[in-house]
Amino acid sequence: MSPEYIFMKIKRRKTRTVNIGGVKIGSGHPIAIQSMTKTGTSDIEATVKQIEGLVKSGCEIIRVAVKDHKDAAAIADIKKSIDIPLVADIHFDHTLAIEAISSGADKIRINPGNISKEKDIDEVIGSASDKGIPIRIGVNSGSLTEMHSSLGRSAERMVDSALRYLEYFKKRKFEDLVISLKASEVSVTRDAYKLMAERCDHPFHVGVTAAGLPEEGIIKSSMGIGTLLLDGIGDTIRVSLTGDPEKEIDAAKNILSASGVRKFGPEIIACPTCGRCQVDLVPIVEDLKKRLQSVAHSPQPNDKPLLIALMGCEVNGPGEAKGADIGIAFGKGKGAIFSGGEIVKTVNVAHAVDELVKILKSGRG
Repeated sequence: MSPEYIFMKIKRRKTRTVNIGGVKIGSGHPIAIQSMTKTGTSDIEATVKQIEGLVKSGCEIIRVAVKDHKDAAAIADIKKSIDIPLVADIHFDHTLAIEAISSGADKIRINPGNISKEKDIDEVIGSASDKGIPIRIGVNSGSLTEMHSSLGRSAERMVDSALRYLEYFKKRKFEDLVISLKASEVSVTRDAYKLMAERCDHPFHVGVTAAGLPEEGIIKSSMGIGTLLLDGIGDTIRVSLTGDPEKEIDAAKNILSASGVRKFGPEIIACPTCGRCQVDLVPIVEDLKKRLQSVAHSPQPNDKPLLIALMGCEVNGPGEAKGADIGIAFGKGKGAIFSGGEIVKTVNVAHAVDELVKILKSGRG
């Protein structure tokens, strides 16, 4: 895992542990961030370049689409250039899963909606068993069979599909599984995962599928994923956005941080500003956020995350600043710096961020 720290406040659902190319998931292990490349997988150079960018942003597991045998074969070369577990996304043709496994995929995702013959599933299980890699049973509301049945796109129908599929794996005593039940509707996604959590102990990959453009998609994903995380459900997450995949990583980190299950650095709380605010707070917050990236702060795992408050007036400012590890309550032209609940200095607004960063670098914050 990357060097950010972990702060667990929520009782996680107990699951089996699954090892995906060295990244262990399941209760007791950090919730991993996943994304998916948007390049043609057989375009090895473009795919590797996109993966490198995603890793730099904080991606921990990457999935690639395998639509044909050229894509499956390309996995071997892609794996030579990356240091992140790779999941092969397979639909319709089970032989692509077998070839992707042979090429070095660290996990296979197959869809009950379009790979359903027991003989085909059995062959995929055999190949995964031989290589010792896990399989994700990936149910999507949009690819369920008999879509116009009385159950329609309901959570119950998704869970039923997953449970029926699980029977094939039980017959072969294959337990190295991850399950996902994604819908584009937040409530259906939530209900499906909560229902499935009562029926098995396999880890879950959580997300709202086809969430849309970032503006709307981040909100839908935050509601769907965040609600489940607060209930202790979820072992890997993906924010599925239409557009730049690096935005998925930023959103995933923010959701994990807001849920309290992982932290990626100091947390800033700042007032929304109103007519009482006598400073231009937005650029102050933006400046501090940018400069925090260079401040050395490496707490031990499970430490409480550093909380920084930047408040613009005397109503809530002093209280929030006192309650934070370090903070500033601004008035007209000046700010009172609080550390450990006490005022340690009063500074001019123009120098406030400089002084705050000095205190943080000295280790007093």
